[in-house]
Amino acid sequence: MKTIEEINEKIKSGKAVVLTAEEVVQLAKGSKPQEIVKKVDVVTTATFAPMCSSGAFINFGHTTPPMRMERIELSGVEVYGGLAAVDGYIGATQESKEDKAFGGAHIIEALIKGKDLLLKTSGKGTDCYPRKYFEGYVNKEMVNDFFLFNPRNAYQNYAAATNSSEKTIYTYMGKLLPRFGNVTYSTSGELSPLLKDPKMLTIGLGSKIFLCGSEGYVVWTGTQFRNNVKVNEHGIPVSAARTIAVIGDAKKMNVRYLRAAYFKNYGVTIFVGIGVPIPVLDEEIAYYVSRSNEEIETELRDYGLPDRPVICKVNYAQLRSGWIEIDRKQVKTSSISSLPMAREIANLLKNWIEDGNFLLTKPVKLFEEERSIKGLVEKTEGKELKGDQPVCVDCGLCVSLCSFDALMLVDGKFTFIPERCTFCGECADACPTGVKLPPNE
Repeated sequence: MKTIEEINEKIKSGKAVVLTAEEVVQLAKGSKPQEIVKKVDVVTTATFAPMCSSGAFINFGHTTPPMRMERIELSGVEVYGGLAAVDGYIGATQESKEDKAFGGAHIIEALIKGKDLLLKTSGKGTDCYPRKYFEGYVNKEMVNDFFLFNPRNAYQNYAAATNSSEKTIYTYMGKLLPRFGNVTYSTSGELSPLLKDPKMLTIGLGSKIFLCGSEGYVVWTGTQFRNNVKVNEHGIPVSAARTIAVIGDAKKMNVRYLRAAYFKNYGVTIFVGIGVPIPVLDEEIAYYVSRSNEEIETELRDYGLPDRPVICKVNYAQLRSGWIEIDRKQVKTSSISSLPMAREIANLLKNWIEDGNFLLTKPVKLFEEERSIKGLVEKTEGKELKGDQPVCVDCGLCVSLCSFDALMLVDGKFTFIPERCTFCGECADACPTGVKLPPNE
């Protein structure tokens, strides 16, 4: 047994043994897990693949006079403005109104590059935010904050795809030729972060990672996280399972490890580079980090049918070979993720650690609670939303408006003295939750 604290001390002293996931797989050909845990301290993993569920928060800074930015566009791409006055969120897949092949991913990439982008924004105008319109150019040095917040990245073992139909189809898994004409897959196999720690024994809330050329952190389970899935004989999920939500300062990122993309007839997406260091704490972790492409399987699904049935299981050695067999037919395979880039990231992270520039973090919380995901079921009957009865939240905003001390804060607690109330309505006019006093009888 080792601890993260002990490994960090070895990193600081330059004595830590760090291998990439591919290197530890080679080591495992002649070493057992109990030997690997003694020899190796950290294993670096990586992926560089399209991750649609990505985006960035931007705080643009206040205008003069100030305004509440309600409708926001950057170079023709909509930014969600339903946050605070000058905060916005741009999703990677948000498309431009003028060009469907250009979208949020391209805006994020351009900002990281330092390019100027045209900001157009408007609002209704209020007493405290009187300005109604702003147009001008911004870049990453001008805005206050610009950070990635990706709700779902690094999918654990996404299924491979093929197409049995009679026509070519265009999907987020790329172009799929008819009659099982090709197979595409997206996971980096034995380099993939969540396949090297399939139970997420070392990856959790607060784990420090490589994110697009800079430091990032795991901030929660990613959306569509599920851990009650079937595993193969090596204990590795054979279908899409766990995911992570990640965050990082986009101002410090390198566009080499984040690239905008467009999949024909599907839409805009973004390639995200993620590297996760796995501390080799015990024999169980040593076992998992050393599993090879031959031992990691995934499902092959038929995207030519509406329910995308599973055709068979294949391992990543077969997928990487360039061919697999379907119904006694040799079918070409190709990856939509980049193996060379994943290797580069794993090696770069390895160098950071060996040079003492990247210490490991102990997760604040592991994601052990059993979870599954549900499909959306159509519901045709229901009740329309109606406002609930307003409830006082004891904020005290009304106290300074009452001229008769009917509303007071006594030891920080909101108090209403009904006999002093004249029912003037000044308090109700300002109540943020809509509470109104009973009528004066």
